[in-house]
Amino acid sequence: MDLTPELCRAARSLLRLDQKELSETSGVPLPTIRAFETVRSVDGKPARRLTTMNNRALVEAFERGGLEFIPENGGGQGIRFKMRKDGTREKH
Repeated sequence: MDLTPELCRAARSLLRLDQKELSETSGVPLPTIRAFETVRSVDGKPARRLTTMNNRALVEAFERGGLEFIPENGGGQGIRFKMRKDGTREKH
């Protein structure tokens, strides 16, 4: 999963994390997160890319926080909570 700036901001919002908290949780430097999130994607691809290591660290931090990424399946990439409000993981 290659993060886009938009997905990164959306994931932070769902978990109610600010950039500093995400940096502490993921180990990715705060300036890296700030720079990445300030750039808009172009044609669905990030104009600024993260290193593989930083991308993986952010994705893993979001997943530990209870999120899962939805692959592009005709409707575009997305993100959602792994568990439903009732605590189940069956079909969303």
